[in-house]
Amino acid sequence: MTRHGRVAEESTFVRTYTLTRGRTRPRHLLGLDTVLEAGPGRPGPVQAEECEEILALCRERRRSVTELAGRLGRPVTAVKVLVSDLLDADALVVPVTAPYAAYDTGSDAGPSTQLLAALSAGLKRKWPDAIAYPQAG
Repeated sequence: MTRHGRVAEESTFVRTYTLTRGRTRPRHLLGLDTVLEAGPGRPGPVQAEECEEILALCRERRRSVTELAGRLGRPVTAVKVLVSDLLDADALVVPVTAPYAAYDTGSDAGPSTQLLAALSAGLKRKWPDAIAYPQAG
């Protein structure tokens, strides 16, 4: 690798690091195929410019995490962190109907773990001081 190539690679890494403010894990459980759409909220004033790009893409139509990463040319992990921030601000939402679109109406398959995680996150956001119940084990 040439010196110029190494500098460009390091520059991309530093930009991604600053983009996520050093965070490497999203706060929400997001799969590569998690579908997102624009929500009623607004991102905070210190959000990265990529957040505006994500919102613009999701306003056009529903997008998956993978598609957003590809469109932005950013690592999926970094995009998941940004999407997680936008979910916290209610600027993005996970549509409730999306996980059920693949199911047959006659099947008795339950909700996906993705749907349950999104529901749990929404409830925690709505009622952060609610009593936590122990999980069945």
